[in-house]
Amino acid sequence: MNKNFYTVISMMSGTSMDGTDACLVKLFDDFSQEVISSHTLEYPEELRTKLLNAAVNNATTSDICFLNFAVGEHFAKCANELVKKVGLNSEDIDFISTHGQTVYHIPTPIECGGIKTASTLQIGDISVISEKTGILTIGDFRTKDIAAGGQGAPLVPFADKILFGKNSNLCIQNIGGISNVTVLSETCPVFAFDNGVGNMLIDYFSNKFFSSQYDKDGNFAKQGKIDEKWLEYLIQDEYYSLKPPKTTGREHFNDEYAEKILNNAPENKYDIIRTVTELTAKVIYDSYVNFVFPRAKVEGVVIGGGGAYNPVLMASLQKYFDKIPVKTHKDYGINDKLKEAIAFAILGLHTYLKKPNNIPECTGASRPVVMGKISYPD
Repeated sequence: MNKNFYTVISMMSGTSMDGTDACLVKLFDDFSQEVISSHTLEYPEELRTKLLNAAVNNATTSDICFLNFAVGEHFAKCANELVKKVGLNSEDIDFISTHGQTVYHIPTPIECGGIKTASTLQIGDISVISEKTGILTIGDFRTKDIAAGGQGAPLVPFADKILFGKNSNLCIQNIGGISNVTVLSETCPVFAFDNGVGNMLIDYFSNKFFSSQYDKDGNFAKQGKIDEKWLEYLIQDEYYSLKPPKTTGREHFNDEYAEKILNNAPENKYDIIRTVTELTAKVIYDSYVNFVFPRAKVEGVVIGGGGAYNPVLMASLQKYFDKIPVKTHKDYGINDKLKEAIAFAILGLHTYLKKPNNIPECTGASRPVVMGKISYPD
């Protein structure tokens, strides 16, 4: 009897750079999935500091060289711990699919010496992972899309289309460090883009003022008030008016940006966090008004990522969207924390099967391509 599923470990680390989320999942021939287990391995603080520095152009080539292998070791350790946790062996896993750790993303082409190109860098070398785990490893997805003229992002919409259905009239809204949306509507082709800032500023100021990596349960924001004048200033950032396809990240919304906007900020620390929380909600809603509602029929917004656990942010989103229900992935039977890991399992399976796994309408690529590189364990 032929096996009708693949056993996959998918690993993801986002712009918050707090560690690696690994997901052990069965992927069936029809691309339905069953999550078996998951595991999270936090970055050692010293390694996280180096990664955060690299993401804001504060690293040497020696640092980047080292980090590429160090993150690969970290990802491999996370995968091995997950395999041991569920009582399996490396031979039981068909492949690992890893997004890697983004340290820099340049979606707009730069010209030098007559060569003009966009670029991106996700570290965590797949050769290290395959060698240390003994499992075929797939990674470095974004580069192929950029080579085909795209921005290398967003990639998760490909999986959203499979998970939710391309004509479901839903907007799948992720709120990680950066916020991004996939639009699935019967009135237009699937499209997606980065709305702009997500949790990044909330996290930065929570750490700066209260030594907390994030605003747990929105407790800091609950104690503050929205500074409307500062909010109006923040919403003027040039990124928000750009038309899709568009992507952004720490290369723009970084620590330097956060310190710069403090010049116009209110004095009260809680007001600052409440206002940037409102900014995230407003950025998302305004992007729908400008770029989604004119094209798509929308009957619901599905929130994923860390933002789904911030009740202040969720309440602001529902306020803006009014009669359009704002729900979470959990309402659709999908684990919020594992959604992106599941997405990269699906992307990896398409690489494994040599099937295209980008959406040119989302990334701006000239054609569908098979993204991802493969490292064999033997």
